[in-house]
Amino acid sequence: MKNLLFPKVVDFRLAGLVVLLLLGACKKNKTQPEPDPVAPSIGPNTLQTATTDRTQLSNDSLFLYAKQVYFWNSALPSYDDFNPRKYGSNYDSELLNIAKASGSVDYVTADNETKYSYIQDITTANPSPTANVQGAQMSVDLEGNGNDTGVMWIPFGTNNSYTIFVTVVAPGSDAEAQGVKRGWAISKINGISYGNNYPGEYLSIYSEMAKSSVRIEGFKYVNGVQGEAFSVTLTKKSYKSSPVYASKVITSGNKKIGYIAYGRFSNESNSFEALNNVFSTFSSQGVTDLVIDLRYNGGGYVYTAERLVNLIAPSTAFGKVMYKEYFNADMQNKRAVILKNQPLTDANDKVQYATGGRMMNLYDDQDYTVAKNTHNFSKVGSVTGVTNVVFLVSRSTASASELVINSLKPEMNVKLVGKTTYGKPVGFFPIRIQNRYDVYYAMFETKNSQDQGGYFSGMTPDYDLNENPTYQLGDEKEVYLAKAISILNPVSGATSLAKGAVMSVNGKIINLDSPNAIQPVDQPGSFIGMIEDRFKRK
Repeated sequence: MKNLLFPKVVDFRLAGLVVLLLLGACKKNKTQPEPDPVAPSIGPNTLQTATTDRTQLSNDSLFLYAKQVYFWNSALPSYDDFNPRKYGSNYDSELLNIAKASGSVDYVTADNETKYSYIQDITTANPSPTANVQGAQMSVDLEGNGNDTGVMWIPFGTNNSYTIFVTVVAPGSDAEAQGVKRGWAISKINGISYGNNYPGEYLSIYSEMAKSSVRIEGFKYVNGVQGEAFSVTLTKKSYKSSPVYASKVITSGNKKIGYIAYGRFSNESNSFEALNNVFSTFSSQGVTDLVIDLRYNGGGYVYTAERLVNLIAPSTAFGKVMYKEYFNADMQNKRAVILKNQPLTDANDKVQYATGGRMMNLYDDQDYTVAKNTHNFSKVGSVTGVTNVVFLVSRSTASASELVINSLKPEMNVKLVGKTTYGKPVGFFPIRIQNRYDVYYAMFETKNSQDQGGYFSGMTPDYDLNENPTYQLGDEKEVYLAKAISILNPVSGATSLAKGAVMSVNGKIINLDSPNAIQPVDQPGSFIGMIEDRFKRK
């Protein structure tokens, strides 16, 4: 999956991948055409000989599932032309070449990486070191479980002159307990100095920040002004973390602006109560407008994205189409027979059985037509009359975050402030292999009620601004939020740093608007995606 800040954050080399389910059997384009409605030719298949070799079965499985469920499956070659078994245990290379063979935007030519599809080890006990997601310890998962120090960071500046800034401190983490704040400028990690050679230093930064004990040193920033030095040792620990980084109600003239910084579309138990509480406060304080800060939100569960949409949307949207999911032609027309091998499970991964004892599966018991995957607004909460919303976005804003924005555009006055988003209008559900690995192929595209979608190159902001990390999230002088306030209340007098702001960090000049500025995408190990598991929630 594409990552510009840390190339190859996801390692797909699944050295022990075994497929049991088949034993019986960005560089970016602005638009992407829908799957060809014509069924692809099967083509020659003489090389798929009978075998009990589990590596070869794994090779076959990765390709044969793609031939039926991958969004761009109609562009894939025949089995013989692709010859999946030639990849041996190098499964990452096979998945990469599936994307490459499709000629789709899933393959990023410049970086020789996939942008969307990936493989994940779901086990927690003694996982294969080559099958895990590198850096998973650096972020909170979609169940709200953290296992790190709690510091999210981004380098600001150029390759030869940059500073590492704390951008978010995870709620519940050791970093929060020790008083670490957004805007702290880190100059040393575990005694190692950084800031002069990013291409040669980023792997070391990543490695040091991922350790169980991390000593960070540098300078604090308060309201954009460099303050006292700090030196603190952080300890990695397990913790539960809220997805809400900040929230407040801002009074600006006759406007009451509700602000929320939301970090991930985590599961119901982690997100719903947190979101409900924030919007309940918005309602009780008479909020008239909204600012939704998704700059660090790479996505998550579709049903949680729907929840946020229904909290934001005006009551007039009730019953209207929110968005549609478009699977490939084979899935829509009941030709993806391979899904018979995928059992239908509930939210607890328990296999479901039909009357008579038949094991339910993702072929016989699911409908992938557009009609059955059209989802309507179902308003929740008591914030009912807001018609203006500003989203704060960045290159880390992806997938489910983009779905929220796109779904609301036909129903509200929507503005974007920040940087062009990641560009991921496609989602997936996991294909389980060996009861250990989940393969996430790009499987469906989403479009709103006006059939608007195709933002594979990202959503372009209405106001293109550079972030300045030296102000807290929710501070009315923070660049993005100040701009949002001025949009919602033009006579507010809200001020912020200029687009081409220059910072002095301990004598180092950091030009936020330099054409050579480092272009980070996401926090190391953070999730980028849009998971559809509605069928597990029935």
